Amino acid sequence: MKKIIHAVLKTAQDYKPLIPRIIVGWVFLSEGIQKYILPELVGAGRFEKIGFANPEFLAYFVGTFEIICGLLLLLGLLTKIATIPLIIIMFTALITTKLPVLLDKGFWVMAHESRTDFSMTLLLLLLLIYGAGRFSFDHFFYKKLDKR
Repeated sequence: MKKIIHAVLKTAQDYKPLIPRIIVGWVFLSEGIQKYILPELVGAGRFEKIGFANPEFLAYFVGTFEIICGLLLLLGLLTKIATIPLIIIMFTALITTKLPVLLDKGFWVMAHESRTDFSMTLLLLLLLIYGAGRFSFDHFFYKKLDKR
């Protein structure tokens, strides 16, 4: 069990992941909140337009994960775990919203419309691999666990 906790909390020993972590955490926190306060625009209305069954449930489900995981990223707490549902959300978004654009309008239009999704996915992969960095709760708890 200690090895699993050790692997989850292990993080880069420098401050380099801080800015990507703040960017990704803030964007997901903001998007999650917007699913609640602007449901027709980015929540259930958008999910219905895309064609998801039960769009209201799904929008709030996704929004809740975005809020919780965004907060975890901002704190640098359980960063590697928090990135996994967000990566799944991003791949789902790319497949459901950008694949149809690729098929209908071509590569360059899709590349333009997916630039934020692509960037966020790469930043999430960076955080999954390197962790939260030195200025994080993960680093703090890792050091405490390492001293035992």
